[in-house]
Amino acid sequence: MNARVTSFALAGEECSRQSQSAARSIAGTCDRRDLDIQIEQAYRQIFFHAFKMDRDPMLESQLRSGQITMRDFVRGLLLSQKFRDDFYRCNSNYRMVEQTIGRVLGRPVYGDQERIAYSILIAQRGLPSLVDALLDSEEYMQTFGYDTVPFQRSRVLPGQAVGTMPFNQQAPRYQAYWRDSNSKRAPAQSLMWQNSTMGQRPAWLANAPAPWARKLWLNTVAAGGFVITGLMLWIAVSMLSTGGPG
Repeated sequence: MNARVTSFALAGEECSRQSQSAARSIAGTCDRRDLDIQIEQAYRQIFFHAFKMDRDPMLESQLRSGQITMRDFVRGLLLSQKFRDDFYRCNSNYRMVEQTIGRVLGRPVYGDQERIAYSILIAQRGLPSLVDALLDSEEYMQTFGYDTVPFQRSRVLPGQAVGTMPFNQQAPRYQAYWRDSNSKRAPAQSLMWQNSTMGQRPAWLANAPAPWARKLWLNTVAAGGFVITGLMLWIAVSMLSTGGPG
């Protein structure tokens, strides 16, 4: 159906996302609205969203002024602290290869050989080496070049009634093992208060004393401190009184 009726293809799935940096270098002008759309697409491609708090004004300014290309803008997002905290730290090297290739090259990993090779690259040289290898690859340059926002390729195929699942659903930010390990860590103070009011005990408190036992112990220690202090004062007063007249 998509092959015979092209107008029914979903807009934005595999349409051209070429930026206007080349046009700026020739004509010196750019449609600001088109560039805004392309920047939004780049954020959604790398972060899966375009929240205001996660935007990089410096990168956007450099792109708008023509100092960097769209490929450099994508590189900056992949090397940002946001990407490291929300994706790199939450996944193994194997999983990170799948996440990065899906975002940068717009396709799934070609088997275990590619997955292992790139995971070794991450282990030896870190995330920047993987990003550079993908963005500088012949596949990326031939498919997207300097001025095209990466996108999921072959999502809608001729003769296929339903497109493949979007990449953000195929490869969510992290897998179950990260959620399980994260649930065993000490939560924030607000979450601790919420769990205590609801009577829930998280996994990280499995071997810890109950809240009522800790409260009783603290009250006992405080009361004992007052008793000892009072006893010492009484002894001191008694000693002073016996050393009076005489």
